[in-house]
Amino acid sequence: MPTTRGDLVPVLGDRRSIEQMAVTFTEWVRTRTDDELVTLLRARPDLGTPSPSTLRSLAARAASRTSTERAVAHLDAGTLQVLESLLALSDGGTPVDAARIAAALGAPDAVGPVARVLDDARDAALVWDDGDGVHPSPGLEEVLGPYPAGLGPARDGDGPTVDVAALSPAARQVLDALTWGPPVGVVPPEGSAARVAVDGLVTDGLLERSDTRHVLLPRDVGLALRDGRTHRTPDLDPPRPTGTVVPDATVDAEAAGAALEIVRQVAHVVVAWDDTPPSTLRAGGLAVRDLRRTARLLETDEATAATVVELAASAGLVADDGDAPASYVPTTRADGWEEAEDADRWATLATAWRRSRRTPWQVGTRDEKGTVRAPLSADLQRPWVPRLREQVLAVLAAQPGVALGVDDVLEVLRWRSPRAVPPEAAVAGLLREAALLGVTGAGVLSSPGRAVLAAGDDPGEEDLAGAMRTVFPEEVHEFLLQGDLTGIVPGRPGPELARLIDQAAEVESRGAATTVRFTTGSVTRALDHGSSGEDLLAEIAQRSAVPVPQPLEYLVKDTARRHEALRVGSAQSYVRTADPATLAGLADDPRLASLGLVRLAPTVLAASVPAAELHEVLRERGLLSALEGPDGRPLGRVRRAARLDRDAWSRRRGGGSVRGMTDAGRRELVARIRGTSRGGASASAGSPDAGASPARAEPGFGSGPGRGGTAASPFGEGDGVGRAVREPGDVQAELSEALRDGRTVWVELVGGSGALERRELRPMRLEGGRLRALDPVREAELTIAVHRIASVQPTD
Repeated sequence: MPTTRGDLVPVLGDRRSIEQMAVTFTEWVRTRTDDELVTLLRARPDLGTPSPSTLRSLAARAASRTSTERAVAHLDAGTLQVLESLLALSDGGTPVDAARIAAALGAPDAVGPVARVLDDARDAALVWDDGDGVHPSPGLEEVLGPYPAGLGPARDGDGPTVDVAALSPAARQVLDALTWGPPVGVVPPEGSAARVAVDGLVTDGLLERSDTRHVLLPRDVGLALRDGRTHRTPDLDPPRPTGTVVPDATVDAEAAGAALEIVRQVAHVVVAWDDTPPSTLRAGGLAVRDLRRTARLLETDEATAATVVELAASAGLVADDGDAPASYVPTTRADGWEEAEDADRWATLATAWRRSRRTPWQVGTRDEKGTVRAPLSADLQRPWVPRLREQVLAVLAAQPGVALGVDDVLEVLRWRSPRAVPPEAAVAGLLREAALLGVTGAGVLSSPGRAVLAAGDDPGEEDLAGAMRTVFPEEVHEFLLQGDLTGIVPGRPGPELARLIDQAAEVESRGAATTVRFTTGSVTRALDHGSSGEDLLAEIAQRSAVPVPQPLEYLVKDTARRHEALRVGSAQSYVRTADPATLAGLADDPRLASLGLVRLAPTVLAASVPAAELHEVLRERGLLSALEGPDGRPLGRVRRAARLDRDAWSRRRGGGSVRGMTDAGRRELVARIRGTSRGGASASAGSPDAGASPARAEPGFGSGPGRGGTAASPFGEGDGVGRAVREPGDVQAELSEALRDGRTVWVELVGGSGALERRELRPMRLEGGRLRALDPVREAELTIAVHRIASVQPTD
């Protein structure tokens, strides 16, 4: 049945209706309650930075293209469909209700969900209402494009009736190609059958020429051809990819194993870099050879090794020491971390990962200059990582017990933010990190992973550690030694047993039980950590469920004998004297124990501290000492080098999460915008301007003096003409409204000589801090820097 435009869309109003809509949006913002304005600032934080001076400035900023683009960038596909339908149905400023939008979407039973979407959009000032229905906010059409939902431009008046049955096949083919968008078509060549069809459609008013080469399908015709629908199918609900169902016990078991492994790997990096610190590249970051060495140490690939070292640095366990040449060394925080339980150590790593802005998956790729990105380099910092990490985890949390892959997660993310789809490599990298950390197990969000997601930007380590303890297997504190220098650990080793294995044995296999082997190298490693042969045998016997086998006892004793035959030590400074009595008692003085004094000869003591520190301590002891160089010549006073505060360095490097404005701060801003003082009466919820005079509530709209108590505007008062605005935000708002409405304004600007000039101008473009305007009197265009405009006043 043919459908006319009048059956589908409201009759268009004149240009003044659109102008009135823009003005009414400003008034709507000004009548918001304090709670509603706080909600607006929470939904769109950019509106509060920098602080707007008035509510009119806030409305202008909310209607600006830049702010609207930010607000729309992360809207889901369902919300975008609702807003596009609203734009298509509200030509001429006609209000639209949720039922009409739901019908246009092809989901007449979804009035409730559409109404909730409109409520959220109203809270964000993307739509506004006048009591009769909802309107799109100014600027929304510019951001969503001139053809919402693929529909062409609207036109004044009613269009012709679309009788599909009366159309020729060629004409119907042309309309079918344009019906679901884009509504722009190229005019076919002269003389062709398609050209004849297009010319006939133009003559009948079903197509309009935009220029000599293009035609447009008007909005009313497009809606008629779509049977009143704005979209082919409604897309109000997020997709639910099908995946493999995994039992919870399997998920948590996989997560626990991954958590223990990542803790072990980070601990190995800390120990290895304590013994042999890798050097820092001149441009920052870890060298390729050091990354490969770390990967061999961890018995893994380079990508995993890069993730491990990035995690250790994010947790503040390793850092650049700042020396020349610089190296990466463990921090003082690593001392306490190594002594903690596995669950607590994992919680530290998970907390750092939740806040981290690092992108380890980019290691090995090249930047814009062709330079290879190195681990720990500054080029791996991205501010959007925490937000994307939360989105990825939220997708997994929405389908508990279902294993989702990269494509599945991307499918959901494309629906959640179709205008800002994240790169596939970033999603894959975050999923891989989550699996390595035990946040996921077998592709499913684990119980500790849900705790990480629920904790937000400020997770508590105690809560995360408690969540991981519930999935960890029971600890075992003994192993079973065998006669072939191997041992079996029947479960998860406790802290003391794990430390003994790391120092004195090599792991041959891992799983439900761990197999370890004692070798000459592993025993030597334990002796290098300060153990003696007797102490090591005693600790092994204490942790063994059976007597120590004789081959192992022989191995430890023989290695210890050879290890102690030759001693090598280090000293940073020395003190020597001609009189042995001068040094008597210094090495045994408990007050000087921190110096690490060792007697090498009756007249020589070695120390473990720098020479400058040793010199100062001896001076404080009352011994008059002199500094000398390697050649024995005396030196002047040597300044002590400042020690690196590695914990502070780690905190500076991590930076933590950037915290936005709190609700208390938002309320204070709203009160300031309204013009109320901190200690005065605040505006009531029902009366937005209560407690403030009009002049205080909206500078430039009252009848008092201008800003700062200066004289009134030279444009005059009391003659029925609107007051001039001087606040930067109000100036921008007045110019934006004049540009939108196509009207002229009086502009007071600073001329080239520094004097104020008053001119009537019609704004044509406002962008980048510059105004391009037409001077109707002089019939000339000019471009003005906005900061040179002193005030603006409407001419009408």
